[in-house]
Amino acid sequence: MLPWTVIGLALSLRLARSGAERGLPASALQGDLLFLLDSSASVSHYEFSRVREFLGQLAALLPVGPGALRASLVHVGSRPHTEFPFSQHSSGSAVQDAIRAAAQRMGDTNTGLALAYAKEQLFAKAAGARPGVPKVLVWVTDGGSSDPVGPPMQELKDLGVTVFIVSTGRGNLLELSAAASAPAEKHLHFVDVDDLHIITQALRGSILDAMWPQQLHASEVTSSGFRLAWPSLLTADSGYYVLELAPSTDPGAARRQQLPGNATGWAWTGLDPDTDYDVALVPESNVRLLRSQHLRVRTLPGHAKEALSLAQMQEQTLQLEHQAKLKEYEAAVEQLKGDQIRAQAEERRKTLSEETRQHQARAQYQDKLARQRYEDQLKQQQLLNEENLRKQEESVQKQEALRRATVEREMELRHKNEMLRVEAEARARAKAERENADIIREQIRLKAAEHRQTILESIRTAGTLFGEGFRAFVTDWDKVTATVAGLTLLAVGIYSAKNATSVAGRYFEARLGKPSLVRETSRITVLEALRHPIQVSRRLLSKPQDALEGVVLSPSLEARVRDIAIATRNTKKNKSLYRNVLMYGPPGTGKTLFAKKLALHSGMDYAIMTGGDVAPMGRDGVTAMHKVFDWASTSRRGLLLFVDEADAFLRKRATVHAGPGQQPARAIRLGHQRPHRRDGQL
Repeated sequence: MLPWTVIGLALSLRLARSGAERGLPASALQGDLLFLLDSSASVSHYEFSRVREFLGQLAALLPVGPGALRASLVHVGSRPHTEFPFSQHSSGSAVQDAIRAAAQRMGDTNTGLALAYAKEQLFAKAAGARPGVPKVLVWVTDGGSSDPVGPPMQELKDLGVTVFIVSTGRGNLLELSAAASAPAEKHLHFVDVDDLHIITQALRGSILDAMWPQQLHASEVTSSGFRLAWPSLLTADSGYYVLELAPSTDPGAARRQQLPGNATGWAWTGLDPDTDYDVALVPESNVRLLRSQHLRVRTLPGHAKEALSLAQMQEQTLQLEHQAKLKEYEAAVEQLKGDQIRAQAEERRKTLSEETRQHQARAQYQDKLARQRYEDQLKQQQLLNEENLRKQEESVQKQEALRRATVEREMELRHKNEMLRVEAEARARAKAERENADIIREQIRLKAAEHRQTILESIRTAGTLFGEGFRAFVTDWDKVTATVAGLTLLAVGIYSAKNATSVAGRYFEARLGKPSLVRETSRITVLEALRHPIQVSRRLLSKPQDALEGVVLSPSLEARVRDIAIATRNTKKNKSLYRNVLMYGPPGTGKTLFAKKLALHSGMDYAIMTGGDVAPMGRDGVTAMHKVFDWASTSRRGLLLFVDEADAFLRKRATVHAGPGQQPARAIRLGHQRPHRRDGQL
């Protein structure tokens, strides 16, 4: 314990001296430093002891104190565990002793859970964190974690925490680089567990740089002036500073000083004693926008000069005493180095057996890490290949777009050139025509005269030939007689063929086809039998159905309708005279369904037409109605013709104006609606 205490005190004195050389006392350093130690079962006891010793040496080199730097230690395991909070220890040696006394927790490596715990329990304002001071996290890991690290680490960075990572295993370089603060070269270290002492000084310097004040501050305050210092915000090429100084009671008496961009300090002199001064540092940059910084400084009273001289003398005396003690401590350090080497050799011998026992487990774990790293590399290579493929596709698309644009541009230029050429040719032709207008007109007159003469000669020749032929035909009575007889026979043949074709067409249409007004029918035509033989066979073999099957009516109306069905079936059976039936009612009450069921129940064919189809046909409706009734009369089984929406052309003449052709159609309809008929029912 004594050697490390002596070494820590000596290095603390060196740190104080280096802080004085930088222009600020060591007490100017303020911040919260959190050590995140991998204490899971993936770390061997030997590795844990080496890492614990490294953190203890690192903590001994830092100026830990109540008003300066504070340190805390959190274990990473199945659950995070705080070894000691920020406010527990007030010196680097105390922190070193506490780290050395820490025991390994074992369990899983839940680093993400530990980071979230650090954010909520240590770095949050509600947990007692000091606002406005730098915050640093030093994470020592063997490279692996059981849960995601990226999101909680990013939350800590968003709070302003500077993250240093020390990896003693084969961790994923990309993941650890993303987790560490930028730049990764300064905040990420890959080192073997036995070589951790190599990075101690470099890591200490990086931590001190992160803890150093980052705002405008004053030092060397006297009764007539003070010195200002600020962090480097600009460069000599990127801008300059404007420094303003004004008494708080008289802002109009301001003093200004312009400084280059690489300046980091300035001393004001010739000021009044015991006076408050407002200082403003305004960075003027042509690269990025930077906020100005403000500070209020009060000069010392008039008699403070002697006190300052006395304080400086006391400081010099203390520095001389510190230097003397430092030399003594350095001598003690040199003397204790041998003891330390012997102690290390003894410790090495004690841990050799432990190393041998854990070597196999470590080799297996390293092999596991190697396989995992290889898989990660394969995934990264796959992602890289996909990214390259995507970029190639984008490049091809851009090249295709450029090619299309080039082709369109060439076509546009070609079109413009063609239009210019056509316009030039048209102008040339117009100019030539204007110059040769007399010659062209003369040629046109000659051609017109020649054409007129040719036509007159043709007319004379044709008239002469026609007159002579007509004279010869008239004088020959045999030719006249034969011509008249031939024309007469031709007219008779044309008339006979036309009427015969019409009669044959109506005959075949009445027996083989279906009129255009009939929308639906159960009659079987030859064409339908050829198209659907199975359905036609089923229809022919089907038995008569109940006429009211599927029709829901009131009892009284159902009795009347059933009487009609029975009478119609008996009429068909006895080959008697059918009677026509008029059904009226709103749409959807089952009139059409009953008509179909009545026809099937009686063993008759049915046909359905709509009165609304007759009105638009006009005068052609007369012929269409004749075709319907002629076609109905050819049914061997008898046909039930159902006229739906008959009121469309059978209304009273006094109520509705009948269009052209509707009156003859109504007359034909009423003419076929005889009270009794044997060929069918209406």
